[in-house]
Amino acid sequence: MITVKLFGMTKSLAGNQSSLSLELPAGRSVKDLVELVNKGYPMIGELIQKKKVLVSVNQEIAHEHTAIGDGDEIALLPPFAGGATESRVDEAQFVRVQREDFSIDAEINRVRSRSTRIGGIALFLGTARDRSKGRDVDGITFEHYEGMAQKKLREIRERAMADFDILELLIVHRYGPITIGENIVLIIAGAEHRADAFRACKWAIDELKQITPIWKLEHTPSGEVWVEEHP
Repeated sequence: MITVKLFGMTKSLAGNQSSLSLELPAGRSVKDLVELVNKGYPMIGELIQKKKVLVSVNQEIAHEHTAIGDGDEIALLPPFAGGATESRVDEAQFVRVQREDFSIDAEINRVRSRSTRIGGIALFLGTARDRSKGRDVDGITFEHYEGMAQKKLREIRERAMADFDILELLIVHRYGPITIGENIVLIIAGAEHRADAFRACKWAIDELKQITPIWKLEHTPSGEVWVEEHP
């Protein structure tokens, strides 16, 4: 049996109970816990699925693959009073499309600060090169679909957090004119173990290239070329 602490609206939806006692076999995860909650309290389960209620394990925001052990402190967290939900905070800090350059060290520290359980950090850094398909390149300009680009990057982060055993994922992509040698895109995955971080990082950049409405214009001595494929 595990005890799940309730706060705010989750207490009301559970008949004004301050906690739930649920039978969860050893070796299970947050996903299994959510399934149990959904069976007994479907309205709370729906809020968790919509990410309006977050699950914490030992006072850290958890994802569906987070393991639950004996003695762990579990809580269901509705939106915080007077501020944005955790997902909106993440949206601003961990998914960004910006014109200015970024600091790799600062972004690594941003991911590292999310959990003391992070033991492996993998990153992909894309930079502007001076040659493409046999052509000299003088510079690059990135155009993006404002709003939709951010939405797609948020989807990538959310899917990575759900599908890979990671604790955080950060994506920053620049737009506008970029000089040869400058940074373009940064993806950082933080996990307990390096293999999980590597897998999530590779998947995220590959998915970004496929679904994010960001376009690259290469400036060459012979003219400008829009790049359509994503190697």
